[in-house]
Amino acid sequence: MRSTDVKKPFGTSVRVWRGRLGISQEELAERAGLHRTYVSDVERGARNLSLMSIEKLASALEISMSTLLAHLPGPQGVGTAARVISADDLVDILFVEDRPQDVELTLRALQQANFANRIQVVNDGAAALDYLFCAGPYAHRQGHPRPQIILLDLDLPKIDGLEVLRRIKADARTRSIPVVVLSGSNLDEHITTSKRLGAAAYIVKPVTFQNLSAVTPQLALQWGLLRVQPAAAEPARP
Repeated sequence: MRSTDVKKPFGTSVRVWRGRLGISQEELAERAGLHRTYVSDVERGARNLSLMSIEKLASALEISMSTLLAHLPGPQGVGTAARVISADDLVDILFVEDRPQDVELTLRALQQANFANRIQVVNDGAAALDYLFCAGPYAHRQGHPRPQIILLDLDLPKIDGLEVLRRIKADARTRSIPVVVLSGSNLDEHITTSKRLGAAAYIVKPVTFQNLSAVTPQLALQWGLLRVQPAAAEPARP
């Protein structure tokens, strides 16, 4: 089995998260208690790291170790971190859905559409608002970037989807985030109300590759999502 070199994807992940914080290599090195040359080597993929160094970098980047390592290639050499080019390409998706089957179908559709982004799933309207406004169990997210796309089911427990949408669009901190409404109904009333409240698009569930792809032009590429490029085919052996 071919071994997988994770140093370059890890370096890319560090560079992306550093870019999202808007700090220099010097500042990251100071925060982590490491030498700037060491950080530079890490981002170039030229360093073997200890677990202690990884922990220091994650802490300095204000993320968990699992988040920093989330996009490293797996044992078969398949991963997404190597495709991340700059901090602007990494877009988090907040997916608000309470039905496990619909979560599975939507994640599958995203995978088929080659979207390679971090997705946070929450299961009710109250949790969605807590996540967006860094409250309750998500208070620790204060200062972290908000998701740039929201997939929002309408039929949610605790707080329904239309009320969540209304609060998102009523707050200056979140109103610019494109919201794609998901619903099991194609009733004109639901569509009209969603658009009036500021939804960027409306998809009738189940979410599929086809209906997901159909709304992308409507958003004028506001998704800005990182797509995995297919690997180049190996030349045929004589």
